[in-house]
Amino acid sequence: MTNANAIADHWDRGDVYGLIVSALNKMSKPLVGLTVEDLAPVDHFHARGFPATVELADRLPIKAHQHIIDIGCGLGGPARYIAQRFQCSVSGVDITESFVEAANKLTALVRMEGQVKIEHGDGQHLPYSNAYFDGAYTQHVTMNVADRPRFFAEAYRVLKPGAFFALTEHGLGAKGDPHYPVPWSADGSGSYLVTPSETRAFLEKAGFEDIVVEDTGAKYVAGYKTVMERAATGALPPLGTHILMGETALQKTRNAARNVEEGRTHPIQLICRRPR
Repeated sequence: MTNANAIADHWDRGDVYGLIVSALNKMSKPLVGLTVEDLAPVDHFHARGFPATVELADRLPIKAHQHIIDIGCGLGGPARYIAQRFQCSVSGVDITESFVEAANKLTALVRMEGQVKIEHGDGQHLPYSNAYFDGAYTQHVTMNVADRPRFFAEAYRVLKPGAFFALTEHGLGAKGDPHYPVPWSADGSGSYLVTPSETRAFLEKAGFEDIVVEDTGAKYVAGYKTVMERAATGALPPLGTHILMGETALQKTRNAARNVEEGRTHPIQLICRRPR
């Protein structure tokens, strides 16, 4: 089995679209007339979910009619939100086929096929020509990327001169040796964490400049603890990213918070750009 296939298998949950529709049915939410906001609790499948996407988007210099790429787009929630918010078009690519299938079905449900297109592919081998996009972002994908230099070189290649590149990730903390399972790995296999300074160095080597890094650890811990408190009182809603993480969802959440608090991981948000 290749590394990409192993990573895809880790995230795969079979009929993801069916899981989401089932949760919507439990909420008596009709599929006709669904909005981007209706799906937001589940289709922003990364740390802190929809709020993290909004905070990242607040910092992105996207203009109407531009073409943006979401690398490791998951279920396409961020792509749909950004396309709607900025009136731009977004192409998403993800290695998990069940996510791609669900993403395109969800895009059709909210009637955004003209703005958002999701494809099956690998961020280390992007299926696009040089200087194709006006901007790129990747949210909590790089923890599973073995060849970080190749991943960043591909992002650089498909961007137009002057275009932005943004990422969020759990970097490796000073103490290291994270507790598992966590959302991106059950036992440490397929986890390729590097420190924020190493991420910066890889980006600089790829050619990016104006690199701005923000520490987001405190926000993530607060988000994880909110989920755990709701779970403890039986208040988790039918629709949420917990339905995508399987039976170990709470253990993964607990470990993710503990890793940040103990300095084993170091979450960051980073924005840079390709030189003009």
